[in-house]
Amino acid sequence: MSFLLFTQFQVLKILLLGAVKILNSLGIIDYLSFGSELGAIKPLDDVATVLAKEPREFSNILKTQLKSGLSYPKAREVALQIYFGNSKVYMEALKNPNNILGVEYLKALKRTNSNITPVTIKRENSDYNSSKVKNGITSSTGIREMIQNGQKIHRVVPFETYEIIEKLGEKGNLVTSLKLFEKEIIYTLRKMSTLEIARLPDVTEGLENKIKQAVNTSTDLETLINKIKSKRFTQTRIQRILLYALLGITKKDMSVSQKVTPYIRVLGFNSHGKRIISAIAEHNPRAKIVVSVKRFFETNKDMNLQDMLMKDILATNIYTLKYKTDPVANLDYTHKILELK
Repeated sequence: MSFLLFTQFQVLKILLLGAVKILNSLGIIDYLSFGSELGAIKPLDDVATVLAKEPREFSNILKTQLKSGLSYPKAREVALQIYFGNSKVYMEALKNPNNILGVEYLKALKRTNSNITPVTIKRENSDYNSSKVKNGITSSTGIREMIQNGQKIHRVVPFETYEIIEKLGEKGNLVTSLKLFEKEIIYTLRKMSTLEIARLPDVTEGLENKIKQAVNTSTDLETLINKIKSKRFTQTRIQRILLYALLGITKKDMSVSQKVTPYIRVLGFNSHGKRIISAIAEHNPRAKIVVSVKRFFETNKDMNLQDMLMKDILATNIYTLKYKTDPVANLDYTHKILELK
């Protein structure tokens, strides 16, 4: 029996769906575990079932809430509360961010007809967006804030993680915020036509015009986001759109990615991980395992997967622009897989 523990973090739904597709393709995964404030699967699973199947009654309630002017996340929350009769346990399931993310895991399992069994662990001591440290535990948001503020994080992360982050910081290669890329983002959007912006995922209802107008009168990220966001279009959604623009990801790319099973990118392993990789290859000889980027391009003829990997490489190349030491491109080709003893 195999067991994977997934740390929760903000992810795009499409990426989460792709991650579950990968787990399904491995052929050796029995459980997917995630943290939640609720610590109980059934209410989360009930909500996921409604969202995955969207029964007519729920859809009608959701449309009514959207017409009232609510943002989609809020309209969905209210619609679910009404659908479940304002049950206290379901309202609890809908309010907290880790519960909401857990629901997305469950939706992905349902939409892929997965045989993987979901397990949830009650999240203790720290809220998702809390920056407080309690009993040596804080959220990912808290850890990022500590790094940005120059604080030591040795009390809130494993020692190995602390060592890696410290070394990156000493070299000036610690990229801590989207704001570091504000000039690249503004340049990219100014260069794009309104039609090109309209082709970005999450851009709907004429939002491309507002984005174009805002970027032409903004010179920093905060101003840009504030000029675009609204009750309908949340800051999180706007940030996603800015990243899509920077990485050149279109609605077509997203559509293609939903129809394929992604490759399995191996970044590092120890002796146990090596046995797991062998087990995956044995259970699913057709699994697309990327150990060498160069070899993958030479041997894999699936153009959709090649395009997806090129986006990975581009993301690395943009990321390393903010390295102060050796800000070179194409590290995906030259960096060896990390092998731990």
